[in-house]
Amino acid sequence: MDTSYMEHFLPKELLNHFEIVSVKKKEGLNPLSGELEIHLDEKNQLYREDCLEYESKGFCPSSRIQDFPIRGNAVYLCIRRRKWRHKHTGKQARNSFDLTTDGTRMTRELSDFLKDAC
Repeated sequence: MDTSYMEHFLPKELLNHFEIVSVKKKEGLNPLSGELEIHLDEKNQLYREDCLEYESKGFCPSSRIQDFPIRGNAVYLCIRRRKWRHKHTGKQARNSFDLTTDGTRMTRELSDFLKDAC
């Protein structure tokens, strides 16, 4: 599926670290509104100096984050982040991404926009 057009709709830098797995449209009560669920998986890259000592061990449960609406449809990003385990010690690690504003389930851009609107 070609998803190159999605870079115009998603938060900046998101596609540098995540890849789109699927896009699902759920119809609402009104035929002109509904929900878009964009499912993203973290790319298989650990951002640490000793990254070669770690191996990917699947994904954490997905997080659902609200983003800007598109054409009257609510937009939710369903993001799955990878789990990493040290090959020798078993120590767990994860990449750190600043995707949401503290205390919200919204992207930083949407949260900032709503703060300015009030």
